[in-house]
Amino acid sequence: MKKSNVVLLLLLSLLVSSHASAQQQKPTPESPRRADDDDVVRVSTTLVTVPVSVMDRQGRFIHDLGKQDFRIYEDDVEQEVAFFETPDKPFTVALMLDVSDSARLKLADIQEAAVAFLEQLRPADRVIVIAFNRDVTVMTEATADPALAAAAIRRRRTGGGTSLYEAVSEAVAQRLRNVGGRKAVVLFTDGVDTSSRRASFESTLRAAEELDALVYTIQYRTDDDVAAGLTGAQNPDAGRLVTAKGESLDTAYKRAGLYLRLLADRAGGRSFRAGSSALLAEAFRHIAEELRRQYSLGYYPKNRSAEGKRRRLRVSVSTSDAVVRARRGYIYKVEAGTPERD
Repeated sequence: MKKSNVVLLLLLSLLVSSHASAQQQKPTPESPRRADDDDVVRVSTTLVTVPVSVMDRQGRFIHDLGKQDFRIYEDDVEQEVAFFETPDKPFTVALMLDVSDSARLKLADIQEAAVAFLEQLRPADRVIVIAFNRDVTVMTEATADPALAAAAIRRRRTGGGTSLYEAVSEAVAQRLRNVGGRKAVVLFTDGVDTSSRRASFESTLRAAEELDALVYTIQYRTDDDVAAGLTGAQNPDAGRLVTAKGESLDTAYKRAGLYLRLLADRAGGRSFRAGSSALLAEAFRHIAEELRRQYSLGYYPKNRSAEGKRRRLRVSVSTSDAVVRARRGYIYKVEAGTPERD
């Protein structure tokens, strides 16, 4: 082969190799430039939602208010109402039934009143049925089928201790935390906890304040039933009976009443006492009516510091002589993984 041809072949080879190398090393599109922290103001998008009931002085619900009629204040600083839902929006309710040994003589009344409560829900409303004794059992996940929920309630039987605090923790921290829209807990119990190990009086009150759900409690007294069943109604030592946690019945029921009142108050709901089946049914009716009449407000807090601190809330309306019921405080907490906005 002539020397000139060899040189030509070498040049062609180098050109092809150079082109191939350039193709392999072709740069990928440049990633968007990441701004420095000084260039971006990061604001948590945690939305604080506040259920609100508005009544006139005669106790009748006022149902024709609009977003412009509400003012909301956090620690006396007015907030911008960014979210508003009218009372016709559906809600999800966690219906919690105490089926421990102490409820044995009240179970039929509880079941019938609970089923009557289901019948007052609207077609789009959903219910989660939770029964608890020593164990906490989710009888139905969120369902809009009242027949399914009623069947679950009617087939439940009593027995065992009472893990009340763990049941409240299950409803508040697990079942409702990721549920959107309006939501509430409706709790039927004597209020005496005898077997919780992983949750407490204090931890569940705090959890209720962190959740944007109403909590309604109905306390039915079972101490007479327990005393009569264990010792006989005329036994002079009945008042000195103690629970599995070593408390006297009198002390346990005083603590139970305080707990249920605080739980409802801190979560913006109401607490009822029902000493008879008629009062139990009436309490259910009041709760169902109130849930059907509630507005829901939401805002992004102007104060985004001091996470974990309790903040005061106050809601007012433009209607004169109106009575406003809403939670009076909450605990500000940014959830892990909460998105941010620039």
